[in-house]
Amino acid sequence: MMEMDLFGKNEKEVNPAPLAQRMRPSALSGFAGQEHLVGEGKILDRVIKRGELPSLILWGPPGTGKTTLARIVAEASKSDFVEFSAVLSGVKEIREVIKAAKDSLRLGRKTVLFVDEIHRFNKSQQDAFLHSVEDGTITLIGATTENPSFEVNAPLLSRCKVLVLESLSDESIKKILRDALSDKERGLGNFKAEIGKEVIDFIADSSTGDARSALNSLEAAFMITEPDSEGVKRITLEAATEAMQKKALLYDKSGEEHYNVISAFIKSMRGSDADAALYWLARMVEAGEDPLFIARRMVIFASEDIGNADPRAIMVANAVKDSVDFIGMPEGWIPLAQGVAYLATAPKSNASYMAYLEAADDVKKHGALPVPLHIRNAPTKLMKGLGYGKGYKYPHSFKDAVAEQDYLPDALKGRAYYKPTDRGYDKQIAQMMKDRKEKKKESK
Repeated sequence: MMEMDLFGKNEKEVNPAPLAQRMRPSALSGFAGQEHLVGEGKILDRVIKRGELPSLILWGPPGTGKTTLARIVAEASKSDFVEFSAVLSGVKEIREVIKAAKDSLRLGRKTVLFVDEIHRFNKSQQDAFLHSVEDGTITLIGATTENPSFEVNAPLLSRCKVLVLESLSDESIKKILRDALSDKERGLGNFKAEIGKEVIDFIADSSTGDARSALNSLEAAFMITEPDSEGVKRITLEAATEAMQKKALLYDKSGEEHYNVISAFIKSMRGSDADAALYWLARMVEAGEDPLFIARRMVIFASEDIGNADPRAIMVANAVKDSVDFIGMPEGWIPLAQGVAYLATAPKSNASYMAYLEAADDVKKHGALPVPLHIRNAPTKLMKGLGYGKGYKYPHSFKDAVAEQDYLPDALKGRAYYKPTDRGYDKQIAQMMKDRKEKKKESK
């Protein structure tokens, strides 16, 4: 008896490749998304029409078509396509590929070397490509999810054209899913299956612009769905949810997205948007960010952006840091969330932060100005004889502990760095400073 696969086809007829692999388009006409690169008259369209392929770095999120585009342009340029993984290979394998490329070139055949995850290569490994790219032995196409400005050698980067791929829109993902469902040669078109619009929408939305993830989820949902009495697999939202499990978060703790998310987090708190701040907090926590890194940024924020508008903010931030350090994860998100809500809704003032920057600017401009004699310490007779401490007014000897005297160097007399706002406790500080100024005049 002949065995059947999960889809009900004869085992001999089954293509063992995953659906995402089978559905790779072989021409730009079947490619979904990246219109800024593949549209009529755009760079890859022009490259294919000319048949001259430059070395490229394809930079974009997972599942956006980097490998597929590399294959399409290599095929169009009538070159041998060699796929190379930076995770599994090293300099030895690079040299072997380059040697084979030289042999092919002697026979009039060009080689496109596709290096997936090129950012995984260290600088010396990347250097191994330089000469061969320069002399035309190979055309290099590197794919990376990381910013090539940080992860690719400057000499190699200067020899390549960087193309930025974007996360696919929901509409592009839906088109890819519908094509997979209807395609009888590569997809699921030969099978009895029904899937509702809401299921397609859910998979597209949950895939965060990643076509590979969407197709894998569709295939998994199809496989776990039992046919009904009519032999039809009716893929439900429940099956799709089970297939998706928990959607992966795009967040690289050492790469550009790390800095993008922490920037959004800080700016949301600065803008007093507690909801947005809590969302970005959740993005970091759920992606596995170090909670103490988040807490440290909150301590800095409390001083820089809230300051004396609410002096309790720095205490709250430090308490959050201590709490997270004490209880750890997973419960550490609880004090983090409390602290974020407090900091985001607190009155804001960067007066002390700006005051320091202005004072530091004067230090750089004027250098080490001498300390006025009357506020110098005079522990020896010689110092007293030189006038150290002479004329100093001890504030506690005056009414309200306020005495009229200068504390800044002569060159900076009258300079005002600290300018409290009219928000929160800052407003009270501003009033106290005004009152003291009046009392100084009275003490004169």
